[in-house]
Amino acid sequence: MRARVGRARLALALGVSSLLLSGCAVVAVVDVAASAVVGVAGLAVDAAVGTARIGGQLIGAGADAALDSDEDE
Repeated sequence: MRARVGRARLALALGVSSLLLSGCAVVAVVDVAASAVVGVAGLAVDAAVGTARIGGQLIGAGADAALDSDEDE
């Protein structure tokens, strides 16, 4: 829900700025906004992957501890 509100505000800001600005300035504003959105999305993906890797390592360590045999090989 928050993402929709944020996107709606972004779209409104871009619409207003496109009416107030002309030519190259509009392209620059849209480019900066698009870069910001892509950057935030990339950070979110990195965080999700990092969290999944940590969870996998914890599960693997638990399984190793539970299934480890007492024999030295």
